[in-house]
Amino acid sequence: MTDMKRTGLYDLHVELGAKMVPFAGYEMPVQYPLGVMKEHLWTREHAGLFDVSHMGQVILRPKSGDVADAARALETLVPVDVLGLAHGRQRYAFFTNEQGGILDDLMIVKLNDDHALFLVVNAACKDADIAHLRAHLSDTCEIEVLTDRALIALQGPKAELALARIYPRVADMRFMDHAWFDGDQVWVSRSGYSGEDGFEISVPAAGADAFVRQLLAMEEVEPIGLGARDSLRLEAGLCLYGSDLDETTTPVAADLKWAIQKSRRTGDRAGGFPGADIILNEFENGAATKRVGLRPEGRAPMRAHTPLFDAAEGGNQIGEVTSGAFGPSIQAPMSMGYIPSELAAEGTTVWGEVRGKRLPAKVTALPFRPSNYKR
Repeated sequence: MTDMKRTGLYDLHVELGAKMVPFAGYEMPVQYPLGVMKEHLWTREHAGLFDVSHMGQVILRPKSGDVADAARALETLVPVDVLGLAHGRQRYAFFTNEQGGILDDLMIVKLNDDHALFLVVNAACKDADIAHLRAHLSDTCEIEVLTDRALIALQGPKAELALARIYPRVADMRFMDHAWFDGDQVWVSRSGYSGEDGFEISVPAAGADAFVRQLLAMEEVEPIGLGARDSLRLEAGLCLYGSDLDETTTPVAADLKWAIQKSRRTGDRAGGFPGADIILNEFENGAATKRVGLRPEGRAPMRAHTPLFDAAEGGNQIGEVTSGAFGPSIQAPMSMGYIPSELAAEGTTVWGEVRGKRLPAKVTALPFRPSNYKR
């Protein structure tokens, strides 16, 4: 892994006994001595701390000085309502291409100072995303890539208790709120990728090690690796870019219609983003395929790339699993995948071919486990 990048917390991960693996060009902790299963359950019951500093952090600053101009510019690349986002609030979004496919998913924050937008993009896509922003928005916006900040996620029902010891005001934050602390040096959003209440915290890189150690010293907090992060997000029915979403997947097929606000679908701000004609047509008429939850019978998971069929024998391949694992909280296997929309009704049985044998799985509603966000 000599050509892999490292986050500023690499030495701490090694000190804590993490098993390091390649991920999105970085050496990242997949698990700690506690183990994936216990890390998953700890996060569900207490508070888990994740290093997500490999993700891209970007400031979009309008050259006019009016954040509305940055919002309008960004709306030419994403199908969500950025202009209507309130100050100090965050919204899930995705970049689309001319075919209606998803280039990456991201978070957008309208900062409280009324002068800029803050974007967080996926690690594997960040270079392409930044190039995309510069190619299309450089005339209207300054695009600043933040290379001197770490990003930490603190997730679980005791995350508020832990973080409020340092910043008491976080207790007043709602889901998807964003606020600044420590003289505007620490940026906190009440959000995450686990289905639990929690926070994502951007801190200056120079202070990240001390900040993380302060949290880990609390009895509620344990370090959590990528293994548990994946099973947590899958139980929550959340997509992983590159697995459940890609450039050929439309938001409608991905069952992400909820993320495209009405203002971008009707009225004078409808469309205007790449692939709008395709995506808005699918809003009206449906997509050919749909992302669904699947509950395999028995205990064996149907993992990514498991082919799906419409019959126990013979028949046709109708799709494949995009994510699959055993769910520690639900004590059962769980998968997501794409199948024809006409077969996507809850309760429909499909068959996944595992090691040459077809096994039944029922289409089920997502998430697999109810989420616990603070509304």
